[in-house]
Amino acid sequence: MGFGPGPRGDPFVFGRGGEEASALVDAGITATQLQATEPDMMPDIPGTEEMLMRDTPEASSHSSKAEYGSDVIVDILRSLKVDYVALNPGATFRGLHDSLVNYGGNRDPEIILCTHEEVAVAIAEGYGRAAGKPMAAAVHNIVGLLHASMAIFNAWVDRASMLVLGGTGPMASEQRRPWIDWIHTALVQGTAVRDFVKWDDQPASVPGFAESLLRAYQLTTTEPKGPVYICFDAALQEQRLEDPFSKPDVSRYAKPTRVQADPQALEQTAELLLAADRPVVIADYLGKAPEAVDGLIRLAEALALPVIDMGDLFNFPSQHDLNLTDAAGELLKDADVVVALDVFDLHQALTSVDRVTRSARELIPPSARIIDISLRHYAVRSWVADYGKLQPVDVSISADTAMAVPSLADACLRKLHESPNRAPVIKARRARLESRRKALARATAETAQLTAKEQPIALPFLAQQVFEVVKDHDWVVTRDMQGWCRRLWDVTQAHQYVSSRGGGGLGRGLGNSLGVALANLGKGRLCVDFQADGDLLFTDSALWTAAHHRIPLLVIVYNNRSYYNDEEHQADMAKSRQRPVENRVVGIRIEDPVVDFAGVARSFGVHGEGPIEHPDDLRPALERAMEVVVGEGLCALVDVVTQNR
Repeated sequence: MGFGPGPRGDPFVFGRGGEEASALVDAGITATQLQATEPDMMPDIPGTEEMLMRDTPEASSHSSKAEYGSDVIVDILRSLKVDYVALNPGATFRGLHDSLVNYGGNRDPEIILCTHEEVAVAIAEGYGRAAGKPMAAAVHNIVGLLHASMAIFNAWVDRASMLVLGGTGPMASEQRRPWIDWIHTALVQGTAVRDFVKWDDQPASVPGFAESLLRAYQLTTTEPKGPVYICFDAALQEQRLEDPFSKPDVSRYAKPTRVQADPQALEQTAELLLAADRPVVIADYLGKAPEAVDGLIRLAEALALPVIDMGDLFNFPSQHDLNLTDAAGELLKDADVVVALDVFDLHQALTSVDRVTRSARELIPPSARIIDISLRHYAVRSWVADYGKLQPVDVSISADTAMAVPSLADACLRKLHESPNRAPVIKARRARLESRRKALARATAETAQLTAKEQPIALPFLAQQVFEVVKDHDWVVTRDMQGWCRRLWDVTQAHQYVSSRGGGGLGRGLGNSLGVALANLGKGRLCVDFQADGDLLFTDSALWTAAHHRIPLLVIVYNNRSYYNDEEHQADMAKSRQRPVENRVVGIRIEDPVVDFAGVARSFGVHGEGPIEHPDDLRPALERAMEVVVGEGLCALVDVVTQNR
């Protein structure tokens, strides 16, 4: 069983107001609950049975009762099994909004109401990562698209799957209202985000709506994934259909199969790994495909390969004896073969940076052989250099790691069987690596223990205390706290860790975490968001969406009352220029006044605890908050005043 009743829409979830809607709300009946209720058990409300029995893809793959252009959009979304559409209301998709509510019954897909487009798109991104299938977000013409653009950029850098639906126009100028329709119409609207979406389109007919959505779904779900944007003309959405709409058979529009690696390149890689004395694996974004993670575990255990986890998604069990992430520098400086798996920025992974001079220093010796396995090359765009500096590699394999890594493991095991003389070398390497891993684990545990009484509260102690509270549940880390969950928690499955960096901006965390929690509704999982204070202030109104839709999420605010990353930059500048270091806080600290995050949460209808300043008060506050999440199925926030790092 999941926590709580799940999303709850407006009193008008079924397209009617007055007494019928009030009766549903008073009875606690939501669109999500209606979806799981047999028709003969439904309340006796006019129109309910007709709405529930309206044709679905399972009932018919071709017939449709669509009356308007926007009804066609709902038909296709339902055929594609899109569960939710996150949105902030807008007039350019009022036709679509009406169709979602009155034609679709606000289910399959169901509206998730947000107070900002950046929140809506962030929720869709988080949902897509956790659910393994895309969600939709609707954004209002130019202004909504521009509000959403940062979240779309985050999804692009994260190679995340989602459908962004927009509205514009009417494109026919004679149909536009003075002023507002003119300033909110662009030629072509997709140009605002074209450089950081996988594809965009603006169909010029209602039949074109269906083709655009089908193509968009294919593209956004094919590796390398990315957001897609479709802009629907407002007049076409509201156009009454003259002829019946025949729904396409979605099964005939299959997405392309996965890309397998060149067999000769895999054989070459296996030979290099088997002959290596100091091999290293660097992994990132493998968690999008559990098959890739399983393959890496087999590969690492067969050849005693140390694995460095770059920190995005789940790449390797966090407490595995071969997880040597915290020894990355010492491993890379002696490496003779490095295998990079789904690493988007290879130069970043192989260098360290001088913060003052911005210069990068190579971590690997010049003689090291580098094998790169990814589809990164298929997602290179000119506008943003998210691919990093061009890195020399010896073997470059374009392949989906879900296919390539298991195949590489098979090839290595076969060659190992053919080369028994390598067994002693591998055994000795395993013993050395396991000993180093145990030392690192002891040091991490001691850090959490030694900082237990410090004030402000130390981050490792906070991570350890949260784990003690949640460890007996099926938990999910939606967002890590500077890597301390990865170090201290026993992460063994892909669904447990879906944290990622995105585009490196602020305002993404809470919306993303709500999307992950939405994807886990009904699965009995406790979702935990370690939420930075400065990031939360960008989109704190997402707490209202959590309360409104009854999305269970445990939010832990690690609150250092500063945009601290910039404090460090300003300190570096001051030192290098021989200026007062104490001025590093000016224009950066979030003080005078301090923010009462627990009070902010309560103002949005979310349970709030804190601010927690003393370590002895932490555990009781966490337990009270968790009881709200688990026992009541609601969102709860704990504001913890913490150290900077």
